[in-house]
Amino acid sequence: MPTPSRPAVVVTVLCTTGILASLVQTIIIPLVPRLPELLDAGPADASWAVTATLLVGAIMTPIAGRLGDMYGKRRVLALCLLSLIAGSALCALTSSLIPVTIGRGLQGVSMGVIALGISIMRDELPEERVGGGIAMMSATIGIGGAIGMPAAAIVAERADWHVVFAATGMLAAGALVAVLRLVPESPVRTGGRFDAVGALGLAAGLAAFLLAITEGAVWGWSSARTLGAFGAAAAVFALWSVQQLRVRAPLVDLRVSARPQVLFTNLASVAVGFAMFGMALIPPQLLMAPEETGYGLGLTMTQTALLIAPSGIVMFFCSPLSARISNRYGPRVTLMSGAIVIAAGYLVVLAAPFGAVQILIASIVVNGGIGIAYAAMPALIIAAVPVGETAAANGLNALMRSIGTSSSSAVISAVLATMTVTVAVGDSAGGTQELVAPTAAGFTTAAAVCLAAALVSTALTACVPRASRARATRTAPESA
Repeated sequence: MPTPSRPAVVVTVLCTTGILASLVQTIIIPLVPRLPELLDAGPADASWAVTATLLVGAIMTPIAGRLGDMYGKRRVLALCLLSLIAGSALCALTSSLIPVTIGRGLQGVSMGVIALGISIMRDELPEERVGGGIAMMSATIGIGGAIGMPAAAIVAERADWHVVFAATGMLAAGALVAVLRLVPESPVRTGGRFDAVGALGLAAGLAAFLLAITEGAVWGWSSARTLGAFGAAAAVFALWSVQQLRVRAPLVDLRVSARPQVLFTNLASVAVGFAMFGMALIPPQLLMAPEETGYGLGLTMTQTALLIAPSGIVMFFCSPLSARISNRYGPRVTLMSGAIVIAAGYLVVLAAPFGAVQILIASIVVNGGIGIAYAAMPALIIAAVPVGETAAANGLNALMRSIGTSSSSAVISAVLATMTVTVAVGDSAGGTQELVAPTAAGFTTAAAVCLAAALVSTALTACVPRASRARATRTAPESA
């Protein structure tokens, strides 16, 4: 049994699990250029070390939420952390492609902890602390990225890459102990039988869709494999939707999901997720590009990560502001405000010429807007769904954000891959070598696409009913 805890302790422990889950997504980014060498595999095969986490995380997030509603949110959160520990240990002990890919998949299971943590807060915290707690939990992805990228970059340049995964596993073990001792189990459960058929259908549909999104640039967007994967996803989701409407206890209640407040919040989440991942892709490539391109600054991996790190911390510290706006004006206004701030950040990116200060300011503004927007989404969802479905509903919302980030990765990568220039770059031997790099126009186009996504999110949020006020944000959040 967990020991009695103050609300602040519960929030701290749950936010720590959210930070660890977000670390899973970022710790491998600095290693991506070296993965073929580290895993003794081709570039396409090595990319599965990244794709596996994305696929499993997207699939397990709504499933973990539903299991939490049925069998206990703390229990399922603990199982997610156990999977993170196992996956980290496997990655830390091997250098082969298949074991590392499996380990990364096990790490991806941990992505369900954010939705579970939000639901535990709704069930367990005093009402006056729920708004601030949810806002902080939603923004943990920012602090995780701020910590993960610089740490992994330093390790990638100076030490054995296995250390990254060993450290993640040890931190997860500490978080698991804290959860079991300090976080109470929620008494709110739906009971019933788990919809295994619905879970398999969702997994199959998401796997096909995300596989097409993540591999489309490699396979070719008009190739038979890419089109076949998209077609398979459409067919599976059509059948899955019929099954979900007929079963008594569906994995995802599509009737609830069709409510305007839930539907438009989820659609806006896709657009915000798209805009968010653009800021993860564009600045590092701009800053690390060689000076010979005419726009690059030629920074090292560590210098780039340290320059970008403050923007992730800003995302975290914007969460209390989000709670205050929601408390006064409602989460609908908060989400719209966040989307507008994101758009303003991309306008900074579009200002030429590119420079370190400009990129830092743009990253801070965009991530601040994301912190405001992300914290409002759970409040809108919680206000519109039954108490017994909060974890599953928040899991679905997290899935929508994942679809947005996956789509952003594919679209922006395609833009930068098609708008390139060849430059001569000096090598360590004193000679030169040709390097293919994105053009400045390519980065401008990518930023414009993300700006459009932020504006689309603003329009979709405007469709959310005005009368909505999330129960989670009715009182001042400062004490959270």
